[in-house]
Amino acid sequence: MKFKEILKTELFQSGDFTLTVYNIFLILVVLLATFTTLKIIRRFFKRYIKKQEAERRSYWSVYLILRYVVWVVIIIFLLESSGLKVSVLLASITALLVGVGFGIQQLFSDIASGIVLLVERNLQINDVIQLQDGTVGRVIHIGLRTSKLKTRDDIILVVPNSKFVNDKIINWSQMDYNTRFSVDVGVAYGSDTKLVTEILLNCVFKNKHISNHPKPFVRFNNFGDSALEFQVFFWVRETFYVENIKSELRYAIDDEFRKNKVQIPFPQRDIHIKSTAKKPD
Repeated sequence: MKFKEILKTELFQSGDFTLTVYNIFLILVVLLATFTTLKIIRRFFKRYIKKQEAERRSYWSVYLILRYVVWVVIIIFLLESSGLKVSVLLASITALLVGVGFGIQQLFSDIASGIVLLVERNLQINDVIQLQDGTVGRVIHIGLRTSKLKTRDDIILVVPNSKFVNDKIINWSQMDYNTRFSVDVGVAYGSDTKLVTEILLNCVFKNKHISNHPKPFVRFNNFGDSALEFQVFFWVRETFYVENIKSELRYAIDDEFRKNKVQIPFPQRDIHIKSTAKKPD
């Protein structure tokens, strides 16, 4: 049997639709070519992203959009080449989509949100973000329906894209190269406020993870109920690990306060006791 005759061999037939060996062969060739092409394009983007680190997020978003467009075109092409009319197929499943529309409403919402994210690029790979519930994570993958975050506890969190579009999200990476944070501390009344300010600044400057520009500063906030309230402000580049940096800073402040005999007071409360004893007759 000749190769052409093998390709024309019918495998399945239903009405006007006929599936042949040629159709299967074409699908396999097109899928293999698409996978190979996308892999080459991805390698090219990765190399270019490494050279252009400042714009790596933008180029990666372009690649993701390109990948989804290519797959949509390929799927439509394969359906048409197999004898299935896409327009007829869509019309035949319209009633089904209407029937289950309410059930998959969230699914379409997530997919639409994924397209918005890829087009607007408000959320990009390697961005450090904070969700509305306070969860902080680094974006490691942006998909069409869901995206993945790696939290500070090294937990992979799968989040529907609609949360990024509908909820209030803090994107620490798009603020600036440096982001400002602060640590609060209270000292006992009678402490040398100038000495406290000096200690706080020295502790900040000794921490290698804290930027020297902009320059850190101390603010004397208030005369509290039981303490003089200070706040030291500083800027860091690694916002993802800022809680560890704050912890290091608190350790250093505590050590320096002990060395300089600066006390951190306990909260004080006044207790009034009423006597209910009866007077003797």
